[in-house]
Amino acid sequence: MTPDLAIIIPHFNDADRLARCLAALEVQDRTGVDVVVADNGSAVDLTPLQARFPFVRLVHQSRPGAGLARNAGVASTDAPWFAFIDADCVADADWIARAKHIAAGDPDIVTGGRVDVFDETPPPRTGAEAFEAVFAFHMRRYLEEEGFLGAGNLIVSRRTFDRTGPFLGHVAEDVEWSRRAAREGAVLAYDDALGVGHPSRSDWPSLCRKWRRMTDEAWALRSLSGGLGQRLAWVGRACLMPASIVLHMPRVLSCRALRPRERGPALATLIRLRLLRMVWMLRQAWRGRA
Repeated sequence: MTPDLAIIIPHFNDADRLARCLAALEVQDRTGVDVVVADNGSAVDLTPLQARFPFVRLVHQSRPGAGLARNAGVASTDAPWFAFIDADCVADADWIARAKHIAAGDPDIVTGGRVDVFDETPPPRTGAEAFEAVFAFHMRRYLEEEGFLGAGNLIVSRRTFDRTGPFLGHVAEDVEWSRRAAREGAVLAYDDALGVGHPSRSDWPSLCRKWRRMTDEAWALRSLSGGLGQRLAWVGRACLMPASIVLHMPRVLSCRALRPRERGPALATLIRLRLLRMVWMLRQAWRGRA
């Protein structure tokens, strides 16, 4: 039978977190649901995971990029609706039920949900974890201020996906795809009841890798438009990074999620990361590539 909804999970070399993700889905009502893990050329053996979760269907996409893995998952199913979740995320207990509720609605509405940050290490938080507790995954603001939805917690109809086209690789794919969907007539919406948890980056190297990747993808997205004006705008944004430190310090100092002794490491991480991002961005603009 054709499923009503396909849950599509891109994965790359993170079997333990993928198992945690699938365990959260296993206990929910999966009637009419196709659960697809789109593996992105992992070196790890997923055979034990398939044996543990026999409801999972595994597909492969050797070309790197989470967006391309999501496309492979879409191509492998006949479901009229897709629910995207990332392999390192943990779905709320009613996530599938909420996704089904959304999928019973307007196929021209694309819905993104809430992403809550949680720590995988005991307290106190490291500087990276404290920084993420303040600044990571403000999904409602991303939609209202920047016009995009996160692809790690997203409900999309096949009709809208086919009209919009696939995710692109090596750019900020959720930003680019969301804005393209809106241009093609989709309505972007946020649902706070559609929730997942996402682990914080636990140390500076992992946080640095995340932001280097995001900076490269953002530059690649701007480069699609090309032109001197885009490069000058990028330089201007880079030069504002020191000012953003001062602007965002109050968010750290007033964040109720942080213990008093965690605020210093969070501030230090904020300063270090914003200055490093300025350097990366200026180098990109100078060289004309990521």
